[in-house]
This record gives sequence, structure tokens and C-alpha cells, in this order.
Amino acid sequence: MKTGPTLIVVALALAAGGFAGYQFARPPGDAAPQATAETSAAQPARKLLYYRNPMGLPDTSPTPKKDPMGMDYIAVYEGDAESDSGLKISAEKIQKLGVKSEPAKLQVLDKSVRASGRVEIDESRTYTVTAKFEGYIERLYVNTTGQPVGRGQALFEVYSPELVSAQREYAIAAQGVGQLGAAGGDAQSAMKQLAESSLQRLKNWDISEEQVKALAKSGNAKRTLSFRSPVAGIVTEKKAVQGMRFMPGEMLFQIADISAVWVQADVFEQDIAAVSVGQKAKIRINAYPGEVFEGRIAYVYPTLKAETRTVPVRIELANPKGRLKPAMFAEVDIPVADAASVITVPNSAVIDTGKRQVVIVQLGEGRFEPRPVKLGARGGEFVQVLEGVKEGEMVVTSANFLIDAESNLKAALGGCRRRSLLLPSQRVLGTRRRGR
Repeated sequence: MKTGPTLIVVALALAAGGFAGYQFARPPGDAAPQATAETSAAQPARKLLYYRNPMGLPDTSPTPKKDPMGMDYIAVYEGDAESDSGLKISAEKIQKLGVKSEPAKLQVLDKSVRASGRVEIDESRTYTVTAKFEGYIERLYVNTTGQPVGRGQALFEVYSPELVSAQREYAIAAQGVGQLGAAGGDAQSAMKQLAESSLQRLKNWDISEEQVKALAKSGNAKRTLSFRSPVAGIVTEKKAVQGMRFMPGEMLFQIADISAVWVQADVFEQDIAAVSVGQKAKIRINAYPGEVFEGRIAYVYPTLKAETRTVPVRIELANPKGRLKPAMFAEVDIPVADAASVITVPNSAVIDTGKRQVVIVQLGEGRFEPRPVKLGARGGEFVQVLEGVKEGEMVVTSANFLIDAESNLKAALGGCRRRSLLLPSQRVLGTRRRGR
């Protein structure tokens, strides 16, 4: 029997099979040291970008940390799919959504203080018509509130025994001075003093110069005397009634000149520091849509209304045609100049959730990232960004709500998927941490 050669052949076959099985079962990572070195040399070290929330929430950190559940934040390297840190949208979908973007700009913010107000009568142009003697109203020429009157227009006629007596006294004294003109001496001097005192008495009662001259010329005292309007305006209050008796100092008419009016604006407490006397203001009235009236701040009141937390501001406004009526509602816009340039984005780019403000930043072609921002002062069309966006970054101004909603949906689905991949012990640990 030739058993020697046969045993040698069987041994060689077993050795070859064992080596092939080892090579087949060896993990890919157990490569030869030389191959590993070559692979490491071919792949340079990747750049660490940031650490992202493991549950898919829009929260990143520059350093390693843990979330409230105790899970480690995941490192994101340059070139990873996660480094896109946002939402990828195809060009076709961008066109359908109507996405528009604008760069964040460094510019002087066109700020303005806005307030509501109302048209009021200028108190310095309000006049009260009253008598300085006792009498009776014989006749009324103006007998309705709101009636327009001209300067010097007769308002009413009065009868007063005192007035008639004073007229007669002056008429007699004036005639006596004329008759004693050639006589001279103490008689003429005494008559002049009587005439002057009578004239002064009539003037103190607000008798017009025209009426005094007519009295001196005719020498006849009139039974009634007309009271005239001291200014052109409208009757805002009327207490005079035909036939009534009035006492000295009693208000009979109140007339307001409305060729200029006030606008009383209620400026909020946080805006009052930007308002000062002399600033120009733009007024819009609901009755005249599209028309802007210009005025000037004349006074900032020193008191604050505790109920509304507003400070009254008085604005003077010309009203030559009387189009602005007292008690009309007004929208006030006070431009505020600011010399400093700040980073701004359009108002339409900001999504305000009530708890935070978010801006959708376009990272590249079809890549978008919701980014929380901290806002500052607001202008007419732009708002200042204090944190979150840099100058030149593209922000979405149209369809940003749709992109934000899709990003939130993606984050929620990603969080659910990661939650389902956790080991049972990790889920229990997270539940316990939340319970604390």
C-alpha cells in the first residue's frame, strides 16, 4: 500500500483550504499595514464643521455637548450629507414655489415712529365772546353751533342801561369840548377830562373804534350795540339765546380758528426717546386716502398715560381749506434719522413664531437652512439683524413659510427615525431624564 504519498497530498489540500477560509472570513478592516497606510495617505483629514442635534432639531454647537435626554451631539464634517444642514429643494420645485432671495445689506436703516392720533382744535386759536357789563340780548345774528363766521361779523345786539348811560355821558362831554373850545380855562380842561374818561370807559367795554366815532359824530346814544366776531372761524359753543339776560364775564359764544389745527398723537413709551420738538411728521387721514399732510412736532408732554403706556405728542398742522375736522382719526408717521449703518434684511424675510424669529438662508443652489436671528430696530421695509445673519448672505423673501414648514417636517421625521433606532436601554434612559 502506498499510504505515504496519499497522506502528504491530503495534508496539503487541508492547509490550502484553511488559508483560503481565513482570507475569506477576515474583516475588511484587517488589511495589511502597508495597505492601511496607503489608504490613510490618500484620504486627507476632514474639516470638522459643527455638532448637530441628534434628534434632528435645528440646533448646532461648535463644541461637543449633550441634549436634554443625555444623547451626544453628532459631529458633522465638511463634505458629509449632514453638512448641508438644511433642506435640499430641486430647481423645478423652487420655480413652482416662487422662491425669491435677497442679500443681507449693510445700510442706514430708514426708521420711523408710528402712532395713532386725532385732530383737535388749536387751543391758542380759540376765542370767547363775553360782555363786561350787564344787559339783555335783543337780537341774534348767529344762532347755531358750527356756523362759520368772518372776522368782524355781527354776532348779536345787546341792550344795557349802563351802556346807554355811558354813551350819553361821552356824547355830552364831546359836544361840551367843542362848545368850550374858544373859552379855554378850567372849564374846558374839566370837560376834556370828562370826555376822555367816558371814552376810556367805552373802550374798556370793548366798544369798537368805529362805533365810538359814529357816536361822537352824531351825538346820539344808541339803544342797542352790536357785538362782532374777533376772528374768522367756526362757532364751537353758543350759550346766547335771544331775550336772555347776561351778567359781566358770562361766556356767550366760543369761536375757533381752524386755519391751523393740532394732531394729538399717542407715542408708545419705548419710542418716545426718538421723538423731539421740531421733527417733521407725516399725517394720513382716513377721509383722504392716499394723501399725506405734513406737520411739525410742537410739544412733547411731560406725562405718561398709565393705562396705555403712551406719551401725548402735539403736532401743528396747517388747515387752510378746513378739510381737517376736529375729532378725525389720524395715522402719524415720524421719520427718525440714524447715522449708523447696520445689517438689515427685508421685513418679509422674517418668520415670527411668537417665541422666536427665523430667517431662511440660501446656502447654495437648492440648499436652504432655517436660522434663528435676533432682531433690532425696524424700519419702513427693512429690519435690523443683531445676530444670526452676516452681510451678503442670501435670505429668502418669498415662499419662506413653505420652506420652513417643509424643514420642520423633515426634522420631525428624522427625529422619529432616530428615536426608533435607539436601543431599549437608551429609550428608557431618555424617558427617565425627561421625567426629572
